[in-house]
Amino acid sequence: MLIPVLLFALGLVLLIKGGDWFVDGATGIAERFHVPEIIIGATVVSIGTTLPEVMVSSTSALTGHGEIAYGNAVGSIICNTALIAALTVAVRPGPVDTRSLKPPVIFFFTSAAIFCLNAYISGYFSRVLGVVMLAIFALYLFVTIRQGFRNPAGQQDEDAEHAEDLSMGKAAVLLVVGAALIAVGANLLVNNGTLIAQAMGVPESVIALTFVALGTSLPELVTAITSLVKGHGALSLGNIIGANIFNLVLVCGVSMTLAPFRIPQSSTIAGMNASLVLDIPLMLFVMAFLCLPALARKKLSRLQGIVLLAVYAAFCAIQFSM
Repeated sequence: MLIPVLLFALGLVLLIKGGDWFVDGATGIAERFHVPEIIIGATVVSIGTTLPEVMVSSTSALTGHGEIAYGNAVGSIICNTALIAALTVAVRPGPVDTRSLKPPVIFFFTSAAIFCLNAYISGYFSRVLGVVMLAIFALYLFVTIRQGFRNPAGQQDEDAEHAEDLSMGKAAVLLVVGAALIAVGANLLVNNGTLIAQAMGVPESVIALTFVALGTSLPELVTAITSLVKGHGALSLGNIIGANIFNLVLVCGVSMTLAPFRIPQSSTIAGMNASLVLDIPLMLFVMAFLCLPALARKKLSRLQGIVLLAVYAAFCAIQFSM
């Protein structure tokens, strides 16, 4: 049991560091070719920071562990919203820009509606659905980039500011090594997460919804804590929603397209599928509880953050008590 836990932890470290190096390398190369920073931020950096989730879910689906692919995507959305965003809101609530918030909210709930309808009607995440999700992802990138060109002020990405210091050779090395670390880390995470689940006697989906989801969301959590320590205030709500969109349409889309899978059947609550009565409804609830009041009142309240943190704690407790 000790060796799988250590290898699981090593996989997390490799994923996080690999994602960091991949983003630095890709951003450095893009800067050398004078790609506008808004495009770098909306594509290279956003996709790069989502690569851990993409690789974990894709590896899981391809190796027949669809429960981990599903749990990582849904669990990451719940974690991003009810832990990371909630933490920043609870510590430092404040106003939000509803004009920039509406497009990602619309994209998320549109994608979520398609995802949920499929889950409840068929329970099978097909290759066709994967292609649809990837098409939504492409549309979201297009809209984001166009909006960035229309409103360039304040759209520069902090990671891109440091890219000019990298030589082309160093950037290329970081890109290749980062991609390799992500691939190795994802493999370690999936294989040893499966062993841990078997040793603990819990479904793979539980490990994916909690440990794996939290692990692949650690970069966002570190960023949130760092911003609070430096006094920069809460993370942009739009960034959290953007990450959730990527988890739903890119992570799930790639996994479905490569290796279709069924919704997990191993966990039940009162004789009903836990995915249908807990995981998916909670994913929708935490996003609605975070976004809708913010859109209506144009600000986030500390109460929202506290409630969401309590909800996340209860969610984790329920997962391991089933």
